[in-house]
Amino acid sequence: MDFIIRPEQKVSARQYDVAIAGGGTGGVFAAIAAARAGAKTALIESKGYVGGIAAEGGCGLHSFFNLWAPFGVEKRMVVRGIPEEFIQRLYQAGGCSGHNDTLMRAEYDSDTLCVDVEIYKYVALDMLREAGVHVMLNTVVADVVMEGDRVAGIITQSHEGCEAVMAKMFIDATGYGDLCARASAPYTEPNDYSCANSMGVGGIDIDKYYAFMRDNGALREYARGPRDGRFNQLIRVDGDWSQISPELKAEAEAIGMARVTTTLHDNYFMFIKLNYHMPKTATNRDALADAEFELRSRQMKAIELLRKTVPGAANAFIARTAPTITIRRARCIECEYDITNEEILAGTHYSDEVFSYGFHDMAPRFQVKDGGTYGLPYRSMVVKNRANLFAIGMMITSDHNAHMSTRNTVSCMAMGQAAGTAAALCVKNGLGGVRDLPYTTLYDALKLGGVWFDAEVPYKKA
Repeated sequence: MDFIIRPEQKVSARQYDVAIAGGGTGGVFAAIAAARAGAKTALIESKGYVGGIAAEGGCGLHSFFNLWAPFGVEKRMVVRGIPEEFIQRLYQAGGCSGHNDTLMRAEYDSDTLCVDVEIYKYVALDMLREAGVHVMLNTVVADVVMEGDRVAGIITQSHEGCEAVMAKMFIDATGYGDLCARASAPYTEPNDYSCANSMGVGGIDIDKYYAFMRDNGALREYARGPRDGRFNQLIRVDGDWSQISPELKAEAEAIGMARVTTTLHDNYFMFIKLNYHMPKTATNRDALADAEFELRSRQMKAIELLRKTVPGAANAFIARTAPTITIRRARCIECEYDITNEEILAGTHYSDEVFSYGFHDMAPRFQVKDGGTYGLPYRSMVVKNRANLFAIGMMITSDHNAHMSTRNTVSCMAMGQAAGTAAALCVKNGLGGVRDLPYTTLYDALKLGGVWFDAEVPYKKA
């Protein structure tokens, strides 16, 4: 490769208390929490909207509760606070189904919550603006300014040019770990997941899809809720196409097509997901470009498969796609604590936990013991060797099986509230780094913010 030397450049600098890179699933809630706690907050997002994978995948946000059904235990909402407040706002705007029981396959998740991806984007942005967050859309993280082991600022790039976002505390919510990588924080790139792109499909009927699955003995799960103003309607259907024919199974698997869908509207599937395992990590620009094309090619094959397979779908069409690939993991950032799958399954709670969680995406093979919960330790968000930097969302947890729990959307939401609250408290109390924050101070603030702890007061534990 050829190289050039870039000349020094004088850029304008803005001053904040807390800066968050990435306005996705976790970043939205980190920014709201920080701003509500009194911090002058900036949120940097590369797209023209916020919400990330929760808004692009169109999937069910199915883990606000413990897994109560297969264990016959008490049903408990374990993720509350700002995430549940957001769901209530979203429901009032007609953007989600609310919480509904999953039928037939409740050993995987007992709760179903379906979203309208476009309304999700609007409500998230509305809450950010209401909280007073400076939302920098269409802006990317280009570099960082370091002072020893501290991040001093983020160099951003937008249509205006370069700008420096200076702050006291920083949160990496990019999904890719871009801020941490540019700050030379330690990380690995496991490339242990498929990436995906989901499409919304018009001209297709979920009632007919359900009947098709049921009549062929292929129905795995479904849920009922509100749809186009009517209640007790089908809103989620999943089926096993291998029960219909080996040929149909092979066609779907060849393009990585998931057979589960959700919807809030008649004659529309909010998402059909296509998966593809990249030969190289998702931080490789050219490999990512190849994957973008591969997934769009798979979408074209998927729409043809739906047309010929699902009754009444002969005129189905692609109504929306995610603007970019959605990933499950790129960089795995090394943090002060690395939670294991064994701890999750045992329902471990910690003396510095920041929320409770009870979902595992590999159920029923892996389930939290007795339909309970585990706690996420504060240490698991604190980036190694950096004084004032958090990593949240899919970037933490090196254990692949544990990551199948912690990376899920509702966990990322709760992580966001925890990190945003902590960052603001560090600034408010004049602390030099994130490790200096007394846990009791954070715990009390999280409780005040509506966070539920599904165990005794953590800091009173031995």
